[in-house]
Amino acid sequence: MSREPNYEFQEWWNKQREKNHDFFTNDSNNANKGFLTVEIRSLNPDLTTEKDRSRSARQLSWICLLRFQQLANSLAWITNSFLLLLRTANRRISAADSPCDSSASRLYRIIKFFLVLVVLLLCVELVAYFKGWHFSPPSAASAEAAVELFYALWLEIRADYLAPPLQSLANVCIVLFLIQSMDRVLLMLGCLWIKIRRIKPTASMEYPMGRVETGNVDDYPMVLVQIPMCNEKEVYQQSIAAVCIMDWPKERMLVQVLDDSDELDAQNLIQAEVQKWHQKDFQPAPDFLKKTIPHFRGNDDLALVQARWAFVNKDENLLTRLQNINLSFHFEVEQQVNGVFINFFGFNGTAGVWRIKALEDCGGWLERTTVEDMDIAVRAHLCGWKFVYLNDVKCYCELPESYEAYKKQQYRWHSGPMQLFRLCFLDILHSKVNKAKKANLIFLFFLLRKLILPFYSFTLFCIILPLTIFLPEAELPAWVVCYVPGIMSVLNILPAPRSFPFIVPYLLFENTMSVTKFNAMISGLFRLGNSYEWIVTKKLGRSSEADLVAFENESDSSVTETTSFLRSSSDSVLEELSKLEVTSRRSVKTKRNRLYRMELTLAFILLSAAGRSLLSAQGHYRCHLESELQVTLTQHLLTNNSNFGVTGSGLKQFSIGHSLYGCQNANCEATCHWLKYKVCTKQKGIFEED
Repeated sequence: MSREPNYEFQEWWNKQREKNHDFFTNDSNNANKGFLTVEIRSLNPDLTTEKDRSRSARQLSWICLLRFQQLANSLAWITNSFLLLLRTANRRISAADSPCDSSASRLYRIIKFFLVLVVLLLCVELVAYFKGWHFSPPSAASAEAAVELFYALWLEIRADYLAPPLQSLANVCIVLFLIQSMDRVLLMLGCLWIKIRRIKPTASMEYPMGRVETGNVDDYPMVLVQIPMCNEKEVYQQSIAAVCIMDWPKERMLVQVLDDSDELDAQNLIQAEVQKWHQKDFQPAPDFLKKTIPHFRGNDDLALVQARWAFVNKDENLLTRLQNINLSFHFEVEQQVNGVFINFFGFNGTAGVWRIKALEDCGGWLERTTVEDMDIAVRAHLCGWKFVYLNDVKCYCELPESYEAYKKQQYRWHSGPMQLFRLCFLDILHSKVNKAKKANLIFLFFLLRKLILPFYSFTLFCIILPLTIFLPEAELPAWVVCYVPGIMSVLNILPAPRSFPFIVPYLLFENTMSVTKFNAMISGLFRLGNSYEWIVTKKLGRSSEADLVAFENESDSSVTETTSFLRSSSDSVLEELSKLEVTSRRSVKTKRNRLYRMELTLAFILLSAAGRSLLSAQGHYRCHLESELQVTLTQHLLTNNSNFGVTGSGLKQFSIGHSLYGCQNANCEATCHWLKYKVCTKQKGIFEED
């Protein structure tokens, strides 16, 4: 069925074609006045090629509307993106709250107030910069406007009342910084001496490697191995397995799993793992005990043998690489030097072998601080016991791979020593050890390395350095800001030479972590917040069983024994364990980047200080250019024997340069008048002094 013809559309089309025909033929007698034409002509039209550039008002209006619509869309997109960024940042900052953050609320409020103050100072300096007051500071007597009077009073207060105490505090921090730097240099020299002389602890005997026969166990002392656990579902299997496969007679070793978990899932998993190892009866050849126990033979005053930590995930991400730098220096330099020359160092909490008599002599484990390992080491040292550090015996462990877990760990590590120092200070003074050991404990071990280091790191580089930029009357030498920190960073990286490409991130990372360390130090010293709260460092259960490779390769029967264990286990236990594994898998959350408000606020403070420093550098550069221009032109005009016209040309060049460099102060104007005066007096042959 055919469609009926549309006569109305055909009629409209014919009319439009006639109208367009009349418009393009440019008929002067055209009666249609519906279109308004606009002609745009230039001032000097080209007579040879005249083109009709006229556009209708409707076209111009549509173009304008299109441009406005594009502009509105762009503004709406920018606004929505900015609001989305703010909402995302706010959500991630709120999600990043932790017990350490809540305990740092006082410090965060202080840093936030400091940020507001820095922003206000930056606004004042911007106004002064655009007014030209950086080149000719106004005085209170000659100030005309209220803003000028305020800036003049601010300069007087800054120079007379604020800069002197800031300079004094800066000098104190510089002295502390130099003392701590000298301590690092001495430690590095001691480590170099140990390397050159090849000094290492030697044992009076050695145990044979390999399996131990059951009848020949009289030379093997009884060893108690303790494995503390607290909700560590990710690493409990590796920890228990690493202890149970040690190459030591079974009847001469007692393993205790100290489970402090408050989660039922973790308790069931650990209990099942212990029951599984009860049924195993084989001994692979990890030789940790055979390398550490012989040092106790013949050394009745030896309390602790500490092994070195090695990290299975040190190359996992940038955070673990930076942690490896600090811990490599700690074990390679600090622990080794103190063990060789002083026979004392802080117990690291694991990878160590203690003499039970020494533990009983110093009072055993106490729960008065969050660093019970350091506590028992200090008390044992005060009782006269000695320590040995073995740098060539390694014990594998895992580094925290998230910033939140690392932050909690550092908070505990830096608040605990201050708790211990406050509790045992009088015990150190009243102990029977000699004065040299007392001085080492008080001044080096506690004050210099546990208190002064976080204090000057935060105060000098996060507070004083930005303030000296806004208060230029107080100065920090360049060698304090650049050269000495650079040299110290190089010394810290020497024990981990593969980390040299990360020296710049390491500097920034240490500056960021100084906030957490300073807050932890203050909280532990004055018992602020929840400094006594114990937070377990979260681990991911990386393949830390590097010392279990022999176990996997040598004992093929382990599969059979595991199968027999599973068959002997009840079905209810197996079902319960499978449910726990499924629950743990479901509880894994997607990793998201988080923002930490204290570090973010500090970053904005340093960014504002950098902006103020940029203004100062540009201002000094302009003043330097203007002064050089003034001196050069003055010498040229006063030594030139040409006529007045050449000298007038020089004045003209000076005025042009004066305008280009934007000189807006009275000194430049006075220089210009002074030059004119010298030129005039030179033409008259009169040389008068100004």
